[in-house]
Amino acid sequence: MDFIIKGTFKAGEKWEGFTKNITSHNKNNAIEKAYSLIGSEHGLKRRLIKIGSVEEAKQ
Repeated sequence: MDFIIKGTFKAGEKWEGFTKNITSHNKNNAIEKAYSLIGSEHGLKRRLIKIGSVEEAKQ
């Protein structure tokens, strides 16, 4: 299944928006993968990443 995850992360003094398309078996794994990807790309802790919405992608 594909999920579309939208949210924000702390970039310096401001919050930046993001949208990720993630393939995963379920919603919880997709959220964990989003935290992992955003955290590693930007060197952030989870507390600096806010997930706003998780939707199953229409195929």
